[in-house]
Amino acid sequence: MSEDPLTVDVRAWLWLLGAFALLMTGYFTLPLEWLGDRRPVLSWSLFVAALTGLSALLLGKIAGVIRGTAKRPVFWLAFLICLAVTIFSATYYVLGAHKAEFAGLETRLDALYFTVVTLATVGYGDITPAGQAARLVVVLQIGYNFVFIAAAAGTASRAIRGNVEKRIHRQG
Repeated sequence: MSEDPLTVDVRAWLWLLGAFALLMTGYFTLPLEWLGDRRPVLSWSLFVAALTGLSALLLGKIAGVIRGTAKRPVFWLAFLICLAVTIFSATYYVLGAHKAEFAGLETRLDALYFTVVTLATVGYGDITPAGQAARLVVVLQIGYNFVFIAAAAGTASRAIRGNVEKRIHRQG
């Protein structure tokens, strides 16, 4: 890649697009029906493990940006945010199979939509958590959004701003 920090890194963008496509392909095709009420311990264990691993990855990238050692932090942080959306969407879909947990959540697209609406704090009200497990996961997602997603977005902004400042400094 060129020394110019604002040069478009086509390979990185293609990697991010491909990674997102793989996440969505996996989300829409994996047999998530295998989880849920029939295997509650496995389901909750996978959810906790996925969030723990994701948190560690996010914290590692954030620390790398702060230390100045992170490679392509904006792309990695964008990918990790997409991974968080996928994890929460899958969890909502699995919970939604039990009709007492959600009102209006029927499909994987509904679960993805609900995750994005919750992340964006829009809350249209067309899908609502009704059961205690669903409400717990929504509370966890909101907390996760405040702590990890906000930190990731702020860190990505910091990395972009740092690159712009380097470019201005070199030109000046």
